[in-house]
Amino acid sequence: MPGLATLTLNRPEKLNAISPQMHREIQDLCQSLKDDAETRVIIVTGAGRAFSAGADLGRRSPPGEEQAAPPLRAARSTLEERVSASMGNRTSDALENLDQVTIAAINGLAVGGAVAFLGCMDLRLAAESAWFSIPEIDLDIPMTWNSLPRFMRELGPARTKELVMTCDRFTAPQALQWGFVNHVVPDSELLDRSRALAAKLLAKDPLSLAVTKSTTNALARLMVPAEATQSDREYLLLARQLADERARNAPKPAL
Repeated sequence: MPGLATLTLNRPEKLNAISPQMHREIQDLCQSLKDDAETRVIIVTGAGRAFSAGADLGRRSPPGEEQAAPPLRAARSTLEERVSASMGNRTSDALENLDQVTIAAINGLAVGGAVAFLGCMDLRLAAESAWFSIPEIDLDIPMTWNSLPRFMRELGPARTKELVMTCDRFTAPQALQWGFVNHVVPDSELLDRSRALAAKLLAKDPLSLAVTKSTTNALARLMVPAEATQSDREYLLLARQLADERARNAPKPAL
């Protein structure tokens, strides 16, 4: 379809977990789209049975990491987390600031950082079987990638607190009821319905669409400024220090 592009998160063997390489590739793509006057709508989806399992927390340590002294391992881990927070912020901003209209076609699960990405999309269609989770607090890390302002805009403060603090899963129908997705569709129709919505948008005046998107985004940022959580990296550092302290003070097993 002329004017339509599809961005597929494509690591199905890892449920499309978002690696540093994927961050770089998405950022590069968004940069190239700034000069693309032909592409006006972008569908974002996941390969296989998931939209995305979120940040890739299972990457192997670099060579020699296993033999490193505990303080050195902790320092490296903290640095990696701070870098990940910065990368997540940049990727999320790049997606949100695209001139093109973005449509998320949410298949299967969307977890953690994937939900953060969804908060950057203009429109969201979810398959009936799709489900969502924000498990960061259960992993002893705060929700970063500058996602809390976006969740606040979409869901309001009380719902945001509940979902982020409890880490409870929620379903596609619940997401529809709360206004986080625009439509819930049968699984087999997800891409067709997403393309039909794209075709409807492509038939509209491009300048009017662009002005509507930029103005709406600007108003949303005025309601909940993104600058409120610019210290994401510091939150991660504090969370790591507290987790390490809890581990040191935990009761030792009896011999």
